[in-house]
Amino acid sequence: MVAGTVLTAGGAYAQPSPTPGGHSAGQGEDDNSQGDQGSQGDQSGKQGDQGGKQGDHGKGKPRTGESPSAGPTRRAEPPAATPGGSGSPLAHPVPATGAVLATAENGPEAAVPTAQGLQQALAPALADKNLGTVTIAVADAAGGQLLYGSGENTAATPASTTKLATTVAALSLIPGDTRLTTRVVRGADPGTVTLVGGGDPTLTALPADQVQIGGQPAGADTAPASLEALARQTATALKAAGTTTVKLDYDLSMYAGNPQHRTNPDNHNIALVVPLMVDEAKVDPKSREDAPERVADPADAAAEAFARLLAAQGVTVEGRAKPAAAPAAADAPVLGKVDSPTMARLVERTLTTSDNQLAEAIARQVALAVHQPASFEGAATAVTQELAKLGVPMTGVVLNDGSGLHTGNAIPPAVLVRLLALAASEQHPALRPVLTGLPVAGFTGTLDKRYGSGSGAADAAGLIRAKTGTLSNVNTLAGTVVDADGRLLVFAVMTRTSALADTARAAMDRIAAHLAACGCH
Repeated sequence: MVAGTVLTAGGAYAQPSPTPGGHSAGQGEDDNSQGDQGSQGDQSGKQGDQGGKQGDHGKGKPRTGESPSAGPTRRAEPPAATPGGSGSPLAHPVPATGAVLATAENGPEAAVPTAQGLQQALAPALADKNLGTVTIAVADAAGGQLLYGSGENTAATPASTTKLATTVAALSLIPGDTRLTTRVVRGADPGTVTLVGGGDPTLTALPADQVQIGGQPAGADTAPASLEALARQTATALKAAGTTTVKLDYDLSMYAGNPQHRTNPDNHNIALVVPLMVDEAKVDPKSREDAPERVADPADAAAEAFARLLAAQGVTVEGRAKPAAAPAAADAPVLGKVDSPTMARLVERTLTTSDNQLAEAIARQVALAVHQPASFEGAATAVTQELAKLGVPMTGVVLNDGSGLHTGNAIPPAVLVRLLALAASEQHPALRPVLTGLPVAGFTGTLDKRYGSGSGAADAAGLIRAKTGTLSNVNTLAGTVVDADGRLLVFAVMTRTSALADTARAAMDRIAAHLAACGCH
């Protein structure tokens, strides 16, 4: 059992939680799909990673279909599989069960690569001029021993590999089976009901059969909470009390501070970060654009959508919804509530699809868990403090957000590999979804269109799981690789270059492919 922090209206308390299974969120869209794109954020033209006041967590309510995720194996023709328990075949199959979790959990038996062997194997790929300024760290996943580095302690712009820091801190503090709850309660004023934002940006107004995650139908354990279900519960409770007409307000008191991301003001990479929204505040909730248009006021749009759904259930909302004058009372009668997928699944979705909106929501849960303000600043402080407690060397680390869109973030490659080694450690099983959420090279998420024929890295498809990151002139890749001897390694490559992003990313992919191809003794 893993002790974690659960947030309630009264504060935080320790609660045991079963170790979460690693269930992949499924095939993601191109880099930029859910995030990592835009004027300053993860782009290459659109060429980037595409893709209470206390936390209101639903606790200990596992959904059906949760099972351990498959890691990649060395297999030229991997058998078909389905992501996220959806039962829907992928455009190309996910690699079969094995290496990542088996190696991490059962202990390595293969020989450890040497620094000289790694240097010789990587030298040709590292010499590629398209990389510009490049720093790298390679470590053994078992124990985190640094095996090779070049500028490994030099802080560089991490872009979306920042999400590794956010998610490691989150799962260290918050039980993996925690859910984010959106509630409707009796309002303070007579005849008013209050929609209470619970910090779940994945809450959806779409019918269940139209919900997709990373371009694939959601499964039983990855499907988001339904606004329609919340309206149905609320209407049933109101009509049972003889009420068919109400006023509606909404409570945003969970979060604090300025909701606008400082370096991404265009509301495309990320909407205002507020605790109430539906479908990540996309104007078109089914959009798969690199940088989808977002609504200007996510909370108001969510409340109006809820009012329409109440009307469909026979309850009339008088006038427009408005912000609540005060936070909902802790003992206010609950008329309805819906829960997000578990934190473990939310972490996986964040990493697989590089979801900026969800990463910022998770960062705020980290802040709430340690009683920091749920703001950009409070979240950055909370993540920094928790990583330090985990023994991560924080020299040179600067965090300004949870998503990596901020151009002022700084993380050395050695810190990224330390985070990955922690996620693989037997001492930290609660962190395992950080590994299982990493995109699989050539198959899922922001790596699904990389490691293909002609890339010079195709032989490594399925052998690498890694988080991508792209900002203007910045490209990063950090993840796990199974070498030729079957040893699980963790690596981080960080570049700053004027080369086209696609060209720089391909050069980084070849570095990882060299790791997969060698025993490096």
